[in-house]
Amino acid sequence: MTDQALVDLAFSMLERSYVPYSRFPVGAALLCAGGQVFTGCNVENAAYGSTICAERTALVKAVSEGRREFSALAVAGNSTDYCWPCGACRQMLYEFAPELTVLVARGDGAFVK
Repeated sequence: MTDQALVDLAFSMLERSYVPYSRFPVGAALLCAGGQVFTGCNVENAAYGSTICAERTALVKAVSEGRREFSALAVAGNSTDYCWPCGACRQMLYEFAPELTVLVARGDGAFVK
């Protein structure tokens, strides 16, 4: 899978985000070592600490389906700046993939590694 295709999948998840509080949708696409991709979106909650980020949504979906090896992650948001994973997401991703390639995108479609 190309980097662009992974980023496109992350962008496709923005519409599924549940963001009534921040109004900041985020999408993610996690590429498994075998080529399978798991997507995720952020899901907010009035108890803000219960909110789950798009990256963790994708990771938990993958792990719950038996995947443990990951090669790349794309994260996309509709902002003017790149959408970087938060500390909690970084910690969870590092647990499974310390060498993970992370692609971060901004609203105009541009992305960097």
